[in-house]
Amino acid sequence: MIEENQKFYNRFQAVLDAVILCVSYRLGWYFRYRSRLLFSSSFEAVPQRVYMRALYIIVPAMLIIYSACNLYTSNRVKGRRLEIASILQANIVGGLIFMSVLQLLHQTYWSRWFVILFFCFNVVLDTATRFLLWTVVKRFRKKGMNQRSVLLVGYSRAAEEYIDRVVLNPQWGYNIRGILDDRVEAGTAYRGIKVLGRIDNLMIILPENHLDEIAITLGLKEYARLEEIVALCEKSGVHTKFIPDYNNIIPTKPYTEDIMGMPVINIRYVPLSNPFRAAVKRIMDIVGSILAIILSSPVMIVCSIIVKATSPGPLIYKQERVGLHNRPFMMYKFRSMVVQEESSERKAWTVRDDPRVTPVGRFMRMTSIDELPQLFNVLKGEMSLVGPRPERPFFVEKFQEEIPRYMIKHQVRPGMTGWAQINGYRGDTSIRKRIDYDLYYIENWTIGLDVKIMLLTVFKGFINKNAY
Repeated sequence: MIEENQKFYNRFQAVLDAVILCVSYRLGWYFRYRSRLLFSSSFEAVPQRVYMRALYIIVPAMLIIYSACNLYTSNRVKGRRLEIASILQANIVGGLIFMSVLQLLHQTYWSRWFVILFFCFNVVLDTATRFLLWTVVKRFRKKGMNQRSVLLVGYSRAAEEYIDRVVLNPQWGYNIRGILDDRVEAGTAYRGIKVLGRIDNLMIILPENHLDEIAITLGLKEYARLEEIVALCEKSGVHTKFIPDYNNIIPTKPYTEDIMGMPVINIRYVPLSNPFRAAVKRIMDIVGSILAIILSSPVMIVCSIIVKATSPGPLIYKQERVGLHNRPFMMYKFRSMVVQEESSERKAWTVRDDPRVTPVGRFMRMTSIDELPQLFNVLKGEMSLVGPRPERPFFVEKFQEEIPRYMIKHQVRPGMTGWAQINGYRGDTSIRKRIDYDLYYIENWTIGLDVKIMLLTVFKGFINKNAY
């Protein structure tokens, strides 16, 4: 039933996309030739009927491109950001193909501005329509409709983490019926999900529960039975997926290699190890830091005057931090504390009501204004606008021993803000959770994620309740 609903939804979405393509095409033509808002000339070198006949080719071609960009692939946990990225990708590819065909056929009289307007309208309308549909489906699923029934095979840390995510996201529409496990007693429950029995009972339980999916969530110690259990699950004919119990070792987007049919999974995948991606991020840092320095210069000038007028000592406080490839650098901040002897400086974070912090410094720390001089660290290439926050050498040595994956954060430039910071892990918060968020950022970096983090920093990240 679920599969039939999904096929109907995909067909409906394709029909809706075809309508949106036609509407966008018509709007592009109207704004190019009939509206005087954008263009003063309305001369038509190509008759309107010729433009409209092209839709017989353009609509099917674009639907094929949409399918190739996975816009009709069922993925309940797919984020809206990824779907918008797929829409942009499909329209950019479609636009480039359209322009290339016009060039190859020597159709010089077709308006290129019309083509650009068409695809711009299509991106906006398709994104808005899909967001509206997603909102409606989300509400239905929260009310218990359009649910996908799932059975977990194996009680493990992976099973508990999967249940946690499903419970927190009812809009995914997953209904976990229970767990099968040979080591845990039947009736044992986790967040309301009970162990129903042994794994061997799978073929008995399947007909009774009308399942849509089986998720194999075996513990690491049970992997010797993995091949046997996969065979049992596939024998049922129900869609089966594997949720490994080693997700703290393997990244969410593993880098895989194919060695003559043998899959090899690399333990860590860092997108910014690619020179092109690293160059793009560096260009963003240079341009962004220059613009930010210009925009924030009035604030920095006022802060400079107040700091010098209210407390004796240097304006800028320099502190050694560990950066890219474990290289030390001097990080800049507006001085927010009284001047201390270097030998007497505490090797610890600032605490609440710390007497060393000046009244002005307390305000600057709470609003993150004291961090603005780090824009010059970004311009110098020692830091990035977005990345894991750098630590002092003392803490790096300490956390290196206590947290096994801590040093991975030094495979990218440290940042002024990061994924951990906008999720609330700043100041006196869990260092292990902070590292988890930093690793997610490192392994899932995209330009879009950087932009998202910077926007969220502007809207909610400056005020820091944990800054003392």
